[in-house]
Formats: sequence, C-alpha cells, structure tokens
Amino acid sequence: MLLSMATPGEKNSIKKITGKDTTHQFLASLGFVEGADVTVISELSGNIILNIKDTRIAIDKSMANRIVV
Repeated sequence: MLLSMATPGEKNSIKKITGKDTTHQFLASLGFVEGADVTVISELSGNIILNIKDTRIAIDKSMANRIVV
C-alpha cells in the first residue's frame, strides 16, 4: 500500500521506496529508509504530515506515492 493511502494515526513500516536515485537520497536524508516506522498525522491541501523518528515532516502526495508501506 502507498503511504498516501495510509490511515491517519496508524503506525506503518516502510517496505520500499521507488523512484530515481536522487529521490532515494532525498527521502533518506529526511529519515525515510526501509524498515523505519512512519505515522500519518493528517492531510492538508495535498500535503501529508507525517511523524517519523520523533519528527514531524510534511511531504506532497506525489512524494508519498513513492513510499510503499
């Protein structure tokens, strides 16, 4: 399931990240690596607010579609 489809408040584990190498590097710099736990906090205007490694991060839906949980 894609991260953009995850239920808010539910804890998920990242299984795979798709896309180009630059996308992988960008997401890894934010803490999005395989095996990491991520929780969707809310969705606002096409942006998704996430909690990962005790940090809140907002990414757009197209970036969230590259993360498989």
